[in-house]
Amino acid sequence: MRAMILAAGRGNRMRPLTDRVPKPLLPVGGKPLIQYHIERLAAAGVREVVINHAHLGEQIEAALGDGAQWGVTLHYSPEGEGRALETGGGIFKALPLLGPGPFLVVNADIWTDFPFMDLDLPEGDLAHLVLVANPPQHPAGDFALDGDRVRRDGEPRYTFSGIGLYRPELFTGCAPGAFPLAPLLRRAMDQGQAGGHLYRGDWFDIGTPQRLDELNRRLTGGQLGPCP
Repeated sequence: MRAMILAAGRGNRMRPLTDRVPKPLLPVGGKPLIQYHIERLAAAGVREVVINHAHLGEQIEAALGDGAQWGVTLHYSPEGEGRALETGGGIFKALPLLGPGPFLVVNADIWTDFPFMDLDLPEGDLAHLVLVANPPQHPAGDFALDGDRVRRDGEPRYTFSGIGLYRPELFTGCAPGAFPLAPLLRRAMDQGQAGGHLYRGDWFDIGTPQRLDELNRRLTGGQLGPCP
């Protein structure tokens, strides 16, 4: 299975930190935020990883190289400075690099100990979403979980973690350009083709300098475990 790390966001809420450094390269616990994902993907047996980038993207390629030091091959999907394609458009552009089978996608701006090897996409489903308990900054959640089915409405509601397993067919009918992923996920939900589960392990949305500092304190203080 191949994986994609979404790393093209501008990181406006992280300014001024992201004025000169792309958000995925911000250091936390002694290494770039995106490196934790690469290490966990490698530990899960993923050997090919696609990374899209836009703002200061050349720094990402220079810092990570070809991925050999982690035992993976990194492929890059550049979107151009100031022209990020949003989540859906970025994945759609990278589909030729992701192959014909299901692929894993993870947002670069989260930290988690989620075991990527545990993901599975049953026949007939277009998406499997990992949901988490609603954090203080997002109390209303995103989607409802009904057994192993994800719904746009209902209770209980949880937050989409930014981790999902998708089939290329989820993007049928899409055209090149910038567009979000959420409408495609809702379409799959309406068709009964979106599954998911609740993850109760460690997960942090690194959306502000304050949350980055808190994660750094936990990592350096030994409150969170190291990557495998």
